[in-house]
Amino acid sequence: MKRGYSYSPSSSAGDGPPKSRVKYTPEGDAHFSEDFVQKVADHYSARTNQTLEEREASPIIHLKKLNNWIKSVLVQLYARRGDAVLDLACGKGGDLIKWDKAKIGYYVGIDIAEGSIEDCRTRYNGDADHHQRRKKFSFPARLICGDCYEVRLDKVLADDAPFDICSCQFALHYSWSTEARARRALANVSALLRPGGTFIGTMPDANVIIKKLREAEELVFGNSVYWIRFDEDYSEKKFKSSSPYGIKYKFHLEDAVDCPEWIVPFNIFKSLAEEYDLELVFVKNAHEFVHEYLKKPEYIDLMRRLGALGDGNQDQSTLSPDEWEVAYLYLAFVLKKRGQPDRMQTNSRRDKGKMHISKEDIMYINSV
Repeated sequence: MKRGYSYSPSSSAGDGPPKSRVKYTPEGDAHFSEDFVQKVADHYSARTNQTLEEREASPIIHLKKLNNWIKSVLVQLYARRGDAVLDLACGKGGDLIKWDKAKIGYYVGIDIAEGSIEDCRTRYNGDADHHQRRKKFSFPARLICGDCYEVRLDKVLADDAPFDICSCQFALHYSWSTEARARRALANVSALLRPGGTFIGTMPDANVIIKKLREAEELVFGNSVYWIRFDEDYSEKKFKSSSPYGIKYKFHLEDAVDCPEWIVPFNIFKSLAEEYDLELVFVKNAHEFVHEYLKKPEYIDLMRRLGALGDGNQDQSTLSPDEWEVAYLYLAFVLKKRGQPDRMQTNSRRDKGKMHISKEDIMYINSV
């Protein structure tokens, strides 16, 4: 793919990781190392569920609340009562309450990190809160541990599909390490969504990151709560449009992230998604998203309930300037699967889900 875009990645020999022990080659020529994937999985597995006091003491607590608000708005905009939801890179299940409030009918969560899936199971069962047991969720669920950017999920979830909505929050960029993984991610979404189904997500805004890199004196930039560092392969801060995958950087965010990530040039992402019958509905930087949806009273009230908005109506009133700068690093997107929706089509096999998930109920899938 050689579609032009304003910043394009370098294809130096040092970009790529070493050859993989486990190879998954949907295009026949793409090999990917497990090393970086395992670093990401280990990082998130090691992060334990926090108590309410620990969460409130976070140096980025208001940023976390803002991100929760953005995800909540997306869910409210696109989820409908009774929907079947596929949550890619579901993490520790932080969005379960959002889906419950949307009164969905079925939920499948998949994540590569075993520790995160276990925490998600605990949260779904109502045992995650150290202070009080929350009520049972109203929808049956399944949890899967595996790499959703390596495995063909249409085979794994043949009895669960089609889904009405797919969500991938702050994680799709982990698929952009190779073209094969990026394609597998979008192929999975497309294969599992019904015609007219919706794909919602959030991920880093490559335009902003590249802009900040070029403005920085060195190959690192940030503030008191985050930093991003590119390696010497990108010392000229110039990239080739012929290689839009594998642009790796190290991202550190206080009390949240400390692992390798990959640039996702959005116009390349949009073009690739179209190959899989996924059409762009909208893309908005987080700042633009906040400005637009805070004009609506119901979302102002939601932000207040989440504790992400102070007494004033300024968009970032409870965020520090440094947290607000981090928010600028992200965007929200919505894609829709081509085809006429058939709401009469129902999934009669959602009895595969459980209202209480045991350790034995978790499915483990491999990329072999």
